[in-house]
Amino acid sequence: MSEPLFLIPQLHDKIWGGTTLGEFFNFQLASDHVGEAWIISAHPNGVDTVTGGTYDKRTLADLWANNKELFGNATAEKFPLLVKFLDAKEDLSIQVHPDDEYAKAHANELGKTECWYILDAKPGAKIYYGHNAQTPLELETMINNQDWEHLLRQVEVKPGEFYYIPSGTVHALGAGVLALEVQQSSDTTYRIYDFDRVDKTTGKLRELHLADAIKVINVPSKERAVQPTTEIHEANIETRLADEKYFKVIKWDIKQQPQIFTQTHDKYTLAVVIAGAGTLTVEGQVYQLSKGQGLILPSNVTTWTIDGEITVVLSQPNN
Repeated sequence: MSEPLFLIPQLHDKIWGGTTLGEFFNFQLASDHVGEAWIISAHPNGVDTVTGGTYDKRTLADLWANNKELFGNATAEKFPLLVKFLDAKEDLSIQVHPDDEYAKAHANELGKTECWYILDAKPGAKIYYGHNAQTPLELETMINNQDWEHLLRQVEVKPGEFYYIPSGTVHALGAGVLALEVQQSSDTTYRIYDFDRVDKTTGKLRELHLADAIKVINVPSKERAVQPTTEIHEANIETRLADEKYFKVIKWDIKQQPQIFTQTHDKYTLAVVIAGAGTLTVEGQVYQLSKGQGLILPSNVTTWTIDGEITVVLSQPNN
């Protein structure tokens, strides 16, 4: 039987996190500084588990290793994508991620290219996105001098905006931003600056990774805008957010007009509900959908229908 894989998210406390994930998605939080919810993840630092159905209580990592038929018999060793929600009560550390080659050599990981869809933002909230150094020497000098005012580029953000962040891009969410992130399945981050925050567990400033960061930062900065495109399908709106090297990301706003989806047999689709509620129908079986849910439509689900007042973000690996 073809069926969706509903996943239980992994919540992660962060020094910069808050309680918005509980308020926005009704997640049950164990602390007042939850920064991340890993909605679809097979990464060892936060593996999601299937809830319900044939594969109940099995992890996504287990299915990827032992049931490749669910994923079009993909040959990659690691599940390629990770989808998460981020709650920045405070600024995240100024950071950069390595590309595949550097990450494999130095962290035995995939590289980390990612993207953000801004779900909510307080008035005046910003992100850090790119830098102003023109040469490697200028970059290193400005970092060593902590000349953040002149080095870092800041962009004010609003809900509904989308940002593509290739590996090597200096970036961080600013305080007051709630975002959906689709990324390569990697947890390698090199901190450049952390606002001199003290880790309460050690009583010391959090570790920086300047040597690695300087090696992987793109100079000059190569951030670039990805222009989403929109199509109207009767009452429903399809917004193609990105179709890049590692992933394809599409947002669907469904308005009481059932939307039928299809995928080829060698594909599988990651889906996250970011607003509203509705139903998913697969082979005549109806499943309830609510805000904050993450699921996978395996490759043996070639057709499905979503109905209701609901917004869903769909993503697929591109490599």
